[in-house]
Parts: sequence; C-alpha cells; structure tokens
Amino acid sequence: MTVIFKNRRLENSCTDRKETVKTYGEENAAMIHHRIDELRSAESVEMLLKYRIGKCHKLKGNMKGKYAMHLKEPYRLVFMQKNSETVIITEIIDYH
Repeated sequence: MTVIFKNRRLENSCTDRKETVKTYGEENAAMIHHRIDELRSAESVEMLLKYRIGKCHKLKGNMKGKYAMHLKEPYRLVFMQKNSETVIITEIIDYH
C-alpha cells in the first residue's frame, strides 16, 4: 500500500531516523520504521487485520474509522484508510 502522513511534521518525525529517535526514543523509532514497512508491504488493511500484522486492530468510540498498530507500550501508530491502496498515518499516541 501507499503510505502518506497527516502532515509534514509527522512525516519528518516518522521517516527521518535521527528525528524519529529524538521524538519517540530508540525503541519506538525502530518499531515505527518497522510498522511503516509493514504497511507498505501489505496488500490491504484487511490483510493486516486478518493476520494481526503489528497487532493491527480497528478503533472504537471517538476514533471509529481508524486503525492502530502496536509500538512500544503504551504507544500506537494510528492510521486511516484513504482508499483500497492508500493509508494515512494520523498520529502516534498513547490513547489508553
């Protein structure tokens, strides 16, 4: 799939290794890059859900329509499906 980001700031903090480490720490930086690679390699969001890739799951409540993948506890990479071939990473947060 194609991966795009909600905004330029989030894109920089997720794609530039040095910036990712500075923003999220060494362990999360590695996980973020790994999760983005998994998103790019997946054929669809349904595939991520079916095989629980990255512990991908649908969100509920005020985040309905979005999906999350696990990072280092308690953080999650949150994204939404733009179309069948594209996802938008919206945030990396602790929503618990």
